[in-house]
Amino acid sequence: MTGRFAPTPSGRMHIGNMVAMLAAWLDSKSRGQRMLLRIEDLDIPRVMPDADRWIMDDLAWLGLDWDGEAVYQSRRTDRYEEALRLIEPRTYPCFCSRADIRAASAPQEGDGFQIYPGTCKRLSRDNPSEVAARLARGERHSWRLAMPEPGSPANTVTFTDRVFGPQAFDLTREVGDSVIRRSDGLFSYQFAVTIDDLDMGVDSIARGRDLLRSTALQIWIRECLVADGLEAAESPINPQYAHIPLVDDAAGRRLAKRERSLDMGALRTRGVTAEQVTGCCAWLLRLTDAPEPCTPYDLLRDFSWEPLRRNHTDRRISSASSGCPNWLA
Repeated sequence: MTGRFAPTPSGRMHIGNMVAMLAAWLDSKSRGQRMLLRIEDLDIPRVMPDADRWIMDDLAWLGLDWDGEAVYQSRRTDRYEEALRLIEPRTYPCFCSRADIRAASAPQEGDGFQIYPGTCKRLSRDNPSEVAARLARGERHSWRLAMPEPGSPANTVTFTDRVFGPQAFDLTREVGDSVIRRSDGLFSYQFAVTIDDLDMGVDSIARGRDLLRSTALQIWIRECLVADGLEAAESPINPQYAHIPLVDDAAGRRLAKRERSLDMGALRTRGVTAEQVTGCCAWLLRLTDAPEPCTPYDLLRDFSWEPLRRNHTDRRISSASSGCPNWLA
């Protein structure tokens, strides 16, 4: 069995990232699994120089070790090209701009999903000659993966999350046809991570609860890849998932790298110790009643998802938060 760290090198990791990293490490190590490290640097415009080195240094500083060499997505584009060729019959070109999509879409909840209204899917169905002409002219376009037909058995994805329990998503209504290759030529996060997890044999994933809906999409992408003959070295069985509550700042906003929200560099410069950070992360995961300094190995023996199953509300970091350490608030 295999778990993974999968950070994006877009900046220094913050305390919310470290909560997810500790959860993934504890889940993996408590079950005797391999723990792999994947640097998700595919979105080149967001990559910050040296951020991969900072990530590995912060993980090592906290005692969160991994097995083998780090895998870089940016070195795997040939593999993504191969996978795209396999599922090409399930895709169609999309000429819509982001503004077009926003104008035609209903408002959605704030988890990063915007349901595509199907404009270019209808165009491909009703006027394929126009699509062919626009492609021949070299018009800028992305590639979208079509969801199953509404009402078909495949259109509903179900899984049981180890924290949030049974989940069910209507792919057409709640996810929508999703971009798997952007108009700038870069492969999408959803497509790449699904292929990576298949190839790396990842069968245990812990991450933030904002990716619950992404899990449904990744399960569908995985099913398409396996059905269309993508050969992976490991089992194609869907992983087990554990989605954890998010960590918010004092204003109730989700911590973000772009705001340097309690990042590891700032905390380490202020003299905060690795044991203090780990103890705080354990408290945020509800593994302890108070943020007492400890090491990851101190938490292994009694690790369980049960405390989060009982209470999986998001946690706020502020001076008003009960038990929040002064150095964090």
